[in-house]
Amino acid sequence: MSKILNIEAKIEDIEYSPQLCRELNVYPETKLHSGEALSETGFIVKRNNESYAMSRWVSPKRTRSYPRANVYDTYKYKNRITVIPIVKDEGKDGDRDYLQFDTIYLMSLLQVYVIIGYYTSAEKNQDYENKITNQKFDYDYLSEKFSDLWDYQSDALHWNLKQIDEMSNISETTIDSYYDKIASETGVELHSKKHMVSKLEDITEEAEKFKENSRALAKEAQNRESVTDQPKERTVHEKATITIENYIGGKYFLTVDEVVVKGDTLFLIEKKHTSRTLPSMNDIKNGLVLMILFTNLPFATIGDKKYEVKPVLGLTGNKFSGFCSNNDGITDEIGSSVSNTYKKRLKDVFKEGNKNDFDVYAIQSGREEKEKAILDTIANT
Repeated sequence: MSKILNIEAKIEDIEYSPQLCRELNVYPETKLHSGEALSETGFIVKRNNESYAMSRWVSPKRTRSYPRANVYDTYKYKNRITVIPIVKDEGKDGDRDYLQFDTIYLMSLLQVYVIIGYYTSAEKNQDYENKITNQKFDYDYLSEKFSDLWDYQSDALHWNLKQIDEMSNISETTIDSYYDKIASETGVELHSKKHMVSKLEDITEEAEKFKENSRALAKEAQNRESVTDQPKERTVHEKATITIENYIGGKYFLTVDEVVVKGDTLFLIEKKHTSRTLPSMNDIKNGLVLMILFTNLPFATIGDKKYEVKPVLGLTGNKFSGFCSNNDGITDEIGSSVSNTYKKRLKDVFKEGNKNDFDVYAIQSGREEKEKAILDTIANT
């Protein structure tokens, strides 16, 4: 296994001005209880004269349905909640995804309150013998947690720690809901109950270790070997780990797609790629979530050396023609085949970068030398 760079950083507070949030519909609290509001992946819930922006994860897996993009869309609001199912089992002919606990790390850093939910009803998918669809949360439970949160006075991290205390009960309820209720009502065979029990026990154990701030487990969860030797000038790493410590000493373990070290500056680069012309706006928003964090890191360290942090969002597409950037030192060379729709998308993302002080570039994939030259220009301006 190749060694990769290990970076450490601290975050005190988050200041960020999102420019690309979609408009969210507003619902009274009663629509949360009925489930009507949860037909959307992002919405506003009002109670009296106050409101919360809520996002909903269809699946606990980060790569399905762009859940981080939904979280991004709530970020212009002060109060933010996200609802994540602890597990989603689509039946033996479908997928089964479990909550990945680094999701809780990320939401806590982003100051997003997490409600860990569970599905309590579903319908048989008529196209498959053993697959379910239209899964719905326990709306009574979500409404109860929302009411608890409304009166809660502390920050997102402490609330999320409270959710960890309830993880074991949520796991038991989830197992009962799937195997005693959903499977019986739909007549669909689910994946192995024994495996779900074992996996949820592992998640509960990991949650408790997170609560105890176990650095060792999080390092193991990264599943990578890291090094802290001093990198040389212009070193490029395909991947790096970053450990971010917040204001009360909690440690969060994330990965960075690419790192460039130049002098006393550390460039943290989040990459988004597509086989088409440009990544979708939802995919880009997934990347912007990490820009929210990286733009609020005043410095980072590798070993005993301190670096200024410069975040970069890189967009690559197989069918993109040319290159462009919001960096004034780069002269855009966009091919004529890039449509006005894609140009508008780039303009919007560049506006986001300019507003929040990070660089963005887009380039045709496979042009490694030109991409390195762009990064050199960004590093020198």
